[in-house]
Amino acid sequence: MFLIDSILIDERIITDRFLCDTKQCKGACCTLSGGGGAPLRESEVQEIQSALVHALPYLPEKSTDYISNQGFIHVNDDGSIETLCIDNKDCVFVYYENSIAKCSLEKAYNNELTTFKKPISCHLFPLRVRNFGGDFLSYEPFDECEYALENGKNNNVAIIDFLKEPIIRLYGEQWYNTLRTHAQHSMTSSGEIV
Repeated sequence: MFLIDSILIDERIITDRFLCDTKQCKGACCTLSGGGGAPLRESEVQEIQSALVHALPYLPEKSTDYISNQGFIHVNDDGSIETLCIDNKDCVFVYYENSIAKCSLEKAYNNELTTFKKPISCHLFPLRVRNFGGDFLSYEPFDECEYALENGKNNNVAIIDFLKEPIIRLYGEQWYNTLRTHAQHSMTSSGEIV
C-alpha cells in the first residue's frame, strides 16, 4: 500500500491488469448474488432520483413495478446505503441486452438524457473505497472477473488505465496524474513494462 495525499491505495491497482469482457461475464457485477446492491453515497440518492424518470423506460416491467413498490435503496443497520436487488441478485436498474446485464442509468446518460452516469461504486468496480479514518482505495477481485483479468493481461491494460474516468471523477485529474506518475516510476523501478 502507498499514500497519495491522504488517500491510501492498494498496490495491486497499479500492478494488476484488468479489462472488462462483458461478452464473457455477461455483466456479472450488476447481478452478484447476496442481496446487497451497489454501495451509494448520500449525495447520489438525489441524483438517482432525478435521473430515474429517464432510466425507467429501459427497464423491464418487473423492475419498474419493484421500484414503484419498494423504491430503489436499502439503508443498512450501520447507516450505509445501497441499491436494492431483485430476488437477491439483479440490481433494480439492470436491463438485459443480448443476455448481458446493463445499467439503465448509464443508458440514459449515454443517450444524453441525464448528467448522472451511475453510482461511483459501480463506475469504479472492481475498486472499492473503504474508510479507515480516510479513503482507502482497494482492489476487490471477484471470480466472475476472471475474463477481465485475462483480457487485461492480453492487452496490457492496467487497472488504473481501465478505470481512469471514474478515478478522475472521484479524485480529480491532478490526483490521477500523480497516481499515474507513481505507477510509471514504480513499474520502471521494478523493470516492468508500463
